[in-house]
Amino acid sequence: MARPHHFHVDRLGHSITVTVRSAPTSEIELLVDGKEVFLQRVRGSGTTLVTGELPEDPPLPFRIHVHQARFGCAIPHCTLEIDDEEALMPERAIV
Repeated sequence: MARPHHFHVDRLGHSITVTVRSAPTSEIELLVDGKEVFLQRVRGSGTTLVTGELPEDPPLPFRIHVHQARFGCAIPHCTLEIDDEEALMPERAIV
């Protein structure tokens, strides 16, 4: 199994972390402030939409697009959509 990829951003005092574990069946996990809020197994490749919300008052919804290459062994990448802005989430090395 390939090593997992971790993507992370801090937004409005909250942390958003996405972990992508690739294999014949991929697993995508979303953590908000260190708590798991989404876990999905995905067959194949392409783009998967993950939704969540920041615990603000009122809650602030966001979307993450997890892009996995259809061919080859390219590294996945994630983009975060929040407050009508879209930004690439940097990959973070976990040691």
